Amino acid sequence: MDYGRALKVARAIAGFQQKDLAKRAGLDPSHISLIESGRRRPSSIAVEKISSALEIPVHLIALLATEPKDLKIADGTELHLAAESLAHLILNHAPQPRTRTRSRISRRTHSSTA
Repeated sequence: MDYGRALKVARAIAGFQQKDLAKRAGLDPSHISLIESGRRRPSSIAVEKISSALEIPVHLIALLATEPKDLKIADGTELHLAAESLAHLILNHAPQPRTRTRSRISRRTHSSTA
C-alpha cells in the first residue's frame, strides 16, 4: 500500500497544501510530509483524521493507496482504471478550499450604503 501517493493525489485534488491539511486533520505538518515521502506509514487513526479533513471516506484513501501487488488481479490495468475513476469522483466531491470573506459588519455597512 502506498499511502504517500494516495495522500499526495487526494490532497492535490482537494487543493490543500500539506500545512493546511495537517491543521485540518490535527496532525503535525512534518508527519504529513513523512507520509507523502514514504518515510512513515500512517496509523489507522492518522488515516481517519486525514480522510475526515479531506471529507472523503477512509476506504477511498485505501483504494488510492492500493498497488497492483496488493491485489490478486491478472492485469494492473483494472487497478489503473479504478484509480482514475476514483480521482474523478474525488475531484467532483472535494471540499473547496476556504477563502477569506468580508466580515458581516463590513458587508452590512457596505450594503446599507449602497
